[in-house]
Amino acid sequence: MPAEPSHAVAHLTPQTPLLPSIHAWEIFLKDQGRSLYTIKAFIGDLNLLAGYLPPDRTLGSVTTNDLNHFLQWLQKGRGVPCSPKSLARRITSIKAFFRWLQRGGVLLTDPAVKVVQQSVMSPLPVVLTQEEVLKVIEVANAMRSAKKPDSRPYLLLSLLLETGIKKGECLAITRNHIDLEAPNGPILFVRYASPSSRYKERKIELSSDWVAAYQEYLMQYNPADHIFPWSPRRLEYLLEDLGEAAGLEKHLSFDMCRWTCALDDWKSGNEPEKIRQKLGISKIQWREVSLKLRQLAGESVE
Repeated sequence: MPAEPSHAVAHLTPQTPLLPSIHAWEIFLKDQGRSLYTIKAFIGDLNLLAGYLPPDRTLGSVTTNDLNHFLQWLQKGRGVPCSPKSLARRITSIKAFFRWLQRGGVLLTDPAVKVVQQSVMSPLPVVLTQEEVLKVIEVANAMRSAKKPDSRPYLLLSLLLETGIKKGECLAITRNHIDLEAPNGPILFVRYASPSSRYKERKIELSSDWVAAYQEYLMQYNPADHIFPWSPRRLEYLLEDLGEAAGLEKHLSFDMCRWTCALDDWKSGNEPEKIRQKLGISKIQWREVSLKLRQLAGESVE
């Protein structure tokens, strides 16, 4: 059975112009708890389409040829570079928009179904070598035992390298997300406020070394709620400073730590499904991530 149409499509018909329909989709995406970045990208892509088509073009009159001509214009006629990655995302935006309209009962047929999706493999991520990991951990450890001890750099760095969590996930951690009394050992709960992101929630084991640093950290900073109550940029600077102090030529970042953690788990022979679950990514995303991990590990991908 088709899904019940949402309130966002209730007032739309095949005769509705494109721009009001795009606005309705924006409301729907916000109601679904999609990230502001995703919404901005999707709506920007659809506004480009609306600007390309005649202003009186209605939803029901948009054809597959219209969409293919629009995509060709983006690549060759607009006069603005359109990278393969941007093109792939714009195709995704178009497909998602018209699929929403068709499933909501606004359109009987979806003109974007036959538009060919183009998948793009982004460049291989930069990771830390084992030697570089030891160097930067050594620097962070030295800060813990300095005349004015500071456990924060070590706590952040070791958490990222152990758990592979993303920057947003790290910033969202509160004290009740860390369970030091769990039956099978200390764990971190990675949680999301948005219902649409609940599938990313997971539990990740914490090492005794990290727990020791965490207890030092609580004594030094005593955070009221969030474990890292600073801005994203402040924590990025902290990682950058660690990298520079360790003499790294690489730009130490949240993303680099995440990939370094995943690669270490991969090389250690952990089950691929467990690595996927630890990273909190979908099976579709895992296809590209696992391919990159194989390449980073020097394995054949043929």
